[in-house]
Amino acid sequence: MATQQQQSAIKGAKVLMVGAGGIGCELLKTLALSGFEDIHIIDMDTIEVSNLNRQFLFRRSHVGQSKAKVARDAVLRFRPHINIRSYHANVKNPEFDVDFFKQFDVVLNGLDNLDARRHVNRLCLAADVPLVESGTTGFLGQVTVHIKGKTECYECQTKPAPKTYPVCTITSTPTKFVHCIVWAKELLFAKLFGDKNQDNDLNVRSNNSASSSKETEDVFERSEDEDIEQYGRKIYDHVFGSNIEAALSNEETWKNRRRPRPIYSKDVLPESLTQQNGSTQNCSVTDGDSMVSVMPLLGLKNPQELWGLTQNSLVFIEALKLFFAKRKKEIGHLTFDKDDQLAVEFVTAAANIRAESFGIPLHSLFEAKGIAGNIVHAVATTNAIIAGLIVIEAIKVLKKDVDKFRMTYCLEHPSKKLLLMPIEPYEPNPACYVCSKTPLVLEINTRKSKLRDLVDKIVKAKLGMNLPLIMHGNSLLYEVGDDLDDIMVANYNANLEKYLSELPSPILNGSILTVEDLQQELSCKINVKHREEFDEEKEPEGMVLSGWTQSPATNGESASTSNNENPIDVTDSSSGSETASKKRKLSETEPSNHNKETENVESEDDDIMEVENPMIVSKKKIRVE
Repeated sequence: MATQQQQSAIKGAKVLMVGAGGIGCELLKTLALSGFEDIHIIDMDTIEVSNLNRQFLFRRSHVGQSKAKVARDAVLRFRPHINIRSYHANVKNPEFDVDFFKQFDVVLNGLDNLDARRHVNRLCLAADVPLVESGTTGFLGQVTVHIKGKTECYECQTKPAPKTYPVCTITSTPTKFVHCIVWAKELLFAKLFGDKNQDNDLNVRSNNSASSSKETEDVFERSEDEDIEQYGRKIYDHVFGSNIEAALSNEETWKNRRRPRPIYSKDVLPESLTQQNGSTQNCSVTDGDSMVSVMPLLGLKNPQELWGLTQNSLVFIEALKLFFAKRKKEIGHLTFDKDDQLAVEFVTAAANIRAESFGIPLHSLFEAKGIAGNIVHAVATTNAIIAGLIVIEAIKVLKKDVDKFRMTYCLEHPSKKLLLMPIEPYEPNPACYVCSKTPLVLEINTRKSKLRDLVDKIVKAKLGMNLPLIMHGNSLLYEVGDDLDDIMVANYNANLEKYLSELPSPILNGSILTVEDLQQELSCKINVKHREEFDEEKEPEGMVLSGWTQSPATNGESASTSNNENPIDVTDSSSGSETASKKRKLSETEPSNHNKETENVESEDDDIMEVENPMIVSKKKIRVE
């Protein structure tokens, strides 16, 4: 039973919820039933069929509608007298600025991506509003409290970055199935069904010297009168046959590697598939284009069944035919979506054929979808537990019970007979560039890197700034905004294509940059160190940003020079580990051979979290509430 003080704090509170998915549905229900009477919800997503098994506020009739609005309407049916306002919008939209955040007593996050989490963290810091962060993945979950100046902010500890693979590994020397998935998803699928003008290594050279350059350049182009099946076979033979033969011509590459086997359609498939499988026009469409499937056409029913080379080849050709027969208008604009059944089937088949060529074990559709979508299946009970813990911490925040704030971990297996492990929040990290304003260090080749590289790979991708402004001394080198005139936009765009050392105010070794995001009210300094060489395997981006964690200094010497290839990002669902910071020492009661472990994965309902190993706690006393 809540005390009078708690009831007063709850009823008078104005709460902002960000996210109305797996955690959000449970959280909104729990807030309403706990007595909160003024709740605002922001979510840009619409309801999908795959949400319905655990996001209990939604029904099949709601598919395609706003999550925030439907969740609001559902809760108002059993709590009609409270105020709930929904926003079907992106929390990064300009209307949700610092002044918007200042009106709330506490912000509760149930978000699905690192970028949005960082954005909300910065707005809460600028508005001086407490933030309760959360996340789940499978049976694991955690809730953390972030109070400006009193606890660490969300960005005080680095979050696992997506795993990157050099393009040369993906295109030429794959050794793992995930390499084949990335190749099929990011290169082949994108080339066939996305922007055909993108530059990648799929338009490779044929070993046939008699082949004209026009044939090689136009291999992915389909003429109006070209039969779809013949086009599919042409693509098949090109990427799995002639490209492999071209790669084999470089003997040096295969001295210490297993040689791949070229695969051609004539060696695997019958001469005509139409007579064997029937026409693709007979394929039924159930719930829209994303539900088109080739599996019924081929008599494939079990997604956990392992397909052989012939079955994968049939799926590859028939899926390609279905895209042209049923979804032709979308071709040229498609991107891979794990909820697009036909896309998953095509990527699975393509990855398996490539895996067969390189002697890599094949995977089922179910397994391939998990790898391609970085999926760890959601558990509704975990979401409910975490939502309850969020509300408990929110009530503490409203009562200003600072000494009782807890970071709470939900465990899969009991530890010290506990499934919920609360620990005291950590203090702000003095090395955090977000809340402690510590300068960053950027090692970069100032003569070979352009300002665009700095903006895309560092300012936007790593620092998470949406509307960046970059200054060198008193010179404004780059700015984004709606209030810029055409001349300013042209000047800034011209700067993007200049090497750092050739800018109007040259960026050289020792330069200090000021980078700001006015929407987030965030500003930081970057100290530039010129560096000639980078290890293309360990540092594929050709630049290294450091300074916001107490990590070992980067060794400036490298055995090889960067080849300026753009790495391909993919989230690795396996656990990674990193050295614990000084604030995260081992508990005296725990074994001393553990490092802090983190896991960055995407759950089925997209409640991503970075799961820290709760066994690795500070020496502060662990206390159960």
